Amino acid sequence: MAARMKIDFVSDVSCPWCAIGLHSLEEALRRLDGEVVADLHFQPFELNPKMPPGGQDIEEHLAEKYGSTAEQLERNREAIRARGEEVGFTFGAGKRTRIYNTFDAHRLLHWAAEEGRQGELKHALFKAYFTDGEDPSSHEVLVRLAGEAGLDTQRAREVLASDAYAAETREQEQFYLDQGIHSVPAIIINDRYLISGGQPAEAFEHALRQVAMEV
Repeated sequence: MAARMKIDFVSDVSCPWCAIGLHSLEEALRRLDGEVVADLHFQPFELNPKMPPGGQDIEEHLAEKYGSTAEQLERNREAIRARGEEVGFTFGAGKRTRIYNTFDAHRLLHWAAEEGRQGELKHALFKAYFTDGEDPSSHEVLVRLAGEAGLDTQRAREVLASDAYAAETREQEQFYLDQGIHSVPAIIINDRYLISGGQPAEAFEHALRQVAMEV
């Protein structure tokens, strides 16, 4: 009998290693088909919760936040692009030029979970930002992505125009901060086991198989 496990994927839609980690995790789950049945939940985390409307130039932001030089940024971009290619995800060359506020995207993801379309919206958000260079804080972009994910666009517009799910999203963000999560992706299995970072599929496969032996 397949082991059933709850997986909380704590991440931000503007985190490249989160996109890589999700595709690696999903590949691991495909390899474990028949052995593991996963109940996957996407949990909110904001890398830049104080980011103002309009965002900030990405090179300027990373230089301020991490002290990165232009050469270091280029090396990081190439490493991310190569890892994305390995897991079948495309980072559009020169597309991602700004960092944006992602709180509304997380509110929409909270609603999408209630509608059973959270995974579809998460993938649409990653592609929109990293592959196509779109603004995940734009309500027009978010409404369109909701439709692409199979959600009701009118309801998505209503959610975004209100403060719906704001309190729930902030509560979940604070919960994971209180649990000591300060970098993402953080993958929590059965509320007990933590895997950090955009690991290769083999690492997720090994960890999930180990947990499956214990449940």
